[in-house]
Amino acid sequence: MLRLTSDKFPIFVPFGVIGFYRYLWYLIRIAASLTYRPVPLPENPTYIAEEDVTIIVPTIDAGEEFKEAAHSWLVGNPKEIIIITEEKMLGPLQDLANSVDPQRIRVLTVPYANKRLQMSHGIKNVTTDIIVFADDDAIWPPTLLPYVLACFEDQKVGGVGTSQRVQPVGSRMTVWEVLAAFRLSIRNIEISSSTHIDGGLPCLSGRTAAYRTVILKDPEFLHGFTHDFWLGKYQLNSGDDKFLTRWMVSHGWSTYVQVCKEAELLSTMKPNWRFLKQVLRWTRNTWRSDIRSLFTERYIWTSHPYVAYTMVDKLINPVTLLIGPVFVALVVWKTTIPIDQGGYHLPWWNVVISYLVWLMATRTAKLLPHLWYRPQDIIHIPAFILFGYYFAVMKIYALFTLHETGWGTRAGIGDPTAATAAADKPEPAGTPSAAMTDEKFLSSPAPRYQDAQYRQQPMEMQVGYAR
Repeated sequence: MLRLTSDKFPIFVPFGVIGFYRYLWYLIRIAASLTYRPVPLPENPTYIAEEDVTIIVPTIDAGEEFKEAAHSWLVGNPKEIIIITEEKMLGPLQDLANSVDPQRIRVLTVPYANKRLQMSHGIKNVTTDIIVFADDDAIWPPTLLPYVLACFEDQKVGGVGTSQRVQPVGSRMTVWEVLAAFRLSIRNIEISSSTHIDGGLPCLSGRTAAYRTVILKDPEFLHGFTHDFWLGKYQLNSGDDKFLTRWMVSHGWSTYVQVCKEAELLSTMKPNWRFLKQVLRWTRNTWRSDIRSLFTERYIWTSHPYVAYTMVDKLINPVTLLIGPVFVALVVWKTTIPIDQGGYHLPWWNVVISYLVWLMATRTAKLLPHLWYRPQDIIHIPAFILFGYYFAVMKIYALFTLHETGWGTRAGIGDPTAATAAADKPEPAGTPSAAMTDEKFLSSPAPRYQDAQYRQQPMEMQVGYAR
């Protein structure tokens, strides 16, 4: 490699600038993550799980894994767990709920499978101060609820997230699950650093997130949540967690994330190639939501400028990642040209080996936080490198297919427009209305509602968001 000094490599100047930029900011994230501290438990908590927490679980096909997850939730002693499913799944899910805890688990239904409508229906039936949304396979540590509730001691906090780790479906992780675990480890660093730097988050992950009920029972929120369209004509079903996060920002609420073992949940991922379909759905949701945050709503620029920067960085990331192999290919091509005709001295194999060594070294360094507790996963770093390039191409493909709003990995998710139309039909006269429960909830004295005053807090922001 010392023979590089025999050649002029102006092509590597932008290559070096990009590399310096990316790893400088990575070191900043690492430093911020190491400085971050979770909110400690209060001595005299305002919120108590058995009085103030309802867990909402939208699902259509919960299986045996639900039992393990539900038992882990019940250890935290919430007041109630509400499962919302489609009508045809009522019997199997009621049996499943009864096998776990028929007293504290209630099953409700909507006419069609639609996650946002299911969540909305659950919200209307909640009577506690705090709502926690959970995936049907999210396994909590016993201390998760107290640590999540601790963040709500700050009355300006409207939503709270947690850190995550992958639990294998089988006895050992497949390469797909390891790739997912790598991504979650990097995400844990990103969310702790952004929380520490400017208090913001790109997304309160829907695997488990808690919110103040007064925010979600707002009729404006419920309508916007279930009538969310991309480009005004493609109705969205997935991306609910991105919508909720943007709503917190646009309506003046703070967020926080507890990145610690006490609040670290376990979640399963697709153990096969279907993981790629999950990633494609998440990528489309990220594109749609980040474009809205940065260019349509724009609250993120003043509320959380560092998070805005990370969003811009993700927009250009596919280009900067793919530039690397393009530059290397160009150098390799130049090594095949005779030196007296402008070719390079360095042999092509030297360039290729040097690049591969660089990739292995830098990617291994990036994954050190993960490898610290799972060193055996080091053998999957080559797969992680290949996945990185695949993901860059996927992001570009996702950008040009944002009109595709299907779920992708679950059968039975019907047309969201038809589901919304059915839900919007007025209920027959004499039918108990969940809206009545909402009205009673929002107008009640609310024993712990120091935060009720924040519900209408930045009214001008609410009007702006509605536009």
